Amino acid sequence: MKKKNLSVKKKIHNFYSKKLDDPRIKRIYLNFKKKISTHLANRFCVAVSGGADSMALCFLAKCYSIEKNKKVYFFIVDHKLRKNSTLEANLVKKKLNQYQISSKILNIKKFNKKINLQSFARENRYKLIIKQSLIKNIDMILTAHHKDDLIENFFIRLLRGSGLKGLISFSNIKSNLKFDSKIFILRPLIDLPKKDLVYISKNTFNFNVDDPSNLDDKFLRARVRKLILNLEEEGLTMNKFKLSLNNLSKSNNAIDYYVQKNINNNSNYLKLTNSVILKDDFLKQPDEIVFRSFSEIIQKIGKKSTFARGAKVENLIQYLKSTSNYSKKTLSGCIIQKLENSFIISSEKR
Repeated sequence: MKKKNLSVKKKIHNFYSKKLDDPRIKRIYLNFKKKISTHLANRFCVAVSGGADSMALCFLAKCYSIEKNKKVYFFIVDHKLRKNSTLEANLVKKKLNQYQISSKILNIKKFNKKINLQSFARENRYKLIIKQSLIKNIDMILTAHHKDDLIENFFIRLLRGSGLKGLISFSNIKSNLKFDSKIFILRPLIDLPKKDLVYISKNTFNFNVDDPSNLDDKFLRARVRKLILNLEEEGLTMNKFKLSLNNLSKSNNAIDYYVQKNINNNSNYLKLTNSVILKDDFLKQPDEIVFRSFSEIIQKIGKKSTFARGAKVENLIQYLKSTSNYSKKTLSGCIIQKLENSFIISSEKR
């Protein structure tokens, strides 16, 4: 390596080292490093949006890569939903490059204007990053989700009628992206308030892009943020929220135990045909146990990235409980058929 390049590299490393002299930034980094070291197995990447929390994550991940001599990939997704999105993506890439962070812009080529734009952008952002992760042999995607996001997502899911599992799932620091996937999402900042990440962003790169949709009331998330502000005035605190969330998590773990027990005791998986036979007792468990057990099996056999819609699952379960009809039903890539005193669930792709 040329002397000039070595000098630049040393200067960049000194930049990160000096920033970690700030007690607040160092405290956050040590917390971040502990979580990363506990969960990382192979290679990881950072999902970069350009927001303040995202830029803070870039700084922390770069510090970690320098200290541990690890290769980290940084992916910026240009979702094309705003006229300035391409310009913003290029600005973020340029800024990161100034601090020796090499990044790649991934482009969403087209979108359906009739669907939920934020949901579409989120889903396709992950699809693009997963595709790159498979190419680069990456098994962990780091996101900048933080405490404020945790509360927002809880109320968004509550307003959409999510069940217990949906309400608490976002609180997991690590989660599987889709069924039978070896790629995971890691949220190492989930215990930190947004103000800490804004502080890092401002006192390191001093750059971020603002998403105007964050203030646009036509989006549910913006309205939920205002709702939370009102609830805070009524006494909602993070400690109270976390206490409730922990209690819900304990209840969810208890249900999960009986879900797995129902699957293990009252169903048989036939690997050769990728099908499951449900015993008569499978549907005789408490409603929530049956619902979750059935949903998991449908997802496994159908090999879908998400669970089937709750209402469709519920309707099918009620039909199976009440009918003596032997006609086939289909759901989420599966064929469900009644036998004598049992049911068989098989893949449509056979």
